Amino acid sequence: MTTPRDPDFERRVRDSFARQRFMATLGATLDVVRAGEVHIGFSHREELTQQHGYLHAGVLASVADSACGYAALSLMEPGAGVLSVEFKINMLAPATGARFVAVGRVVRAGRTITVCTGEVRAEDGTSPVAMMQATMMAVRGKGLSD
Repeated sequence: MTTPRDPDFERRVRDSFARQRFMATLGATLDVVRAGEVHIGFSHREELTQQHGYLHAGVLASVADSACGYAALSLMEPGAGVLSVEFKINMLAPATGARFVAVGRVVRAGRTITVCTGEVRAEDGTSPVAMMQATMMAVRGKGLSD
């Protein structure tokens, strides 16, 4: 399903992302918001690397998770929020490059559970450095909307 239940989904996603402090800490930007698809960009920074100089797996997982979560949110009705309940990530190659993009896409959107895929690539178009499969849960009426 790629039909949004909220005609104002893009504003909701962008407003929610703007409140997410961890993405700001990573220097991530919300680059593309479509119904069922979100792109988050981020740059290689020394303080985000592991001991070999590659971006830390936790950075890749965090940004891919957010891209999947916001892709899921884009298809939810007004007032609903989203929480990750499970994900699996495969690191496919060392994360080298100056800038990266994480793309989250909805595979199946249900009323409660949404399944997404995520992919992280260097912005220069090289092969993916990470792939994610994620399960998101809709949250309603618990003060967790957006």
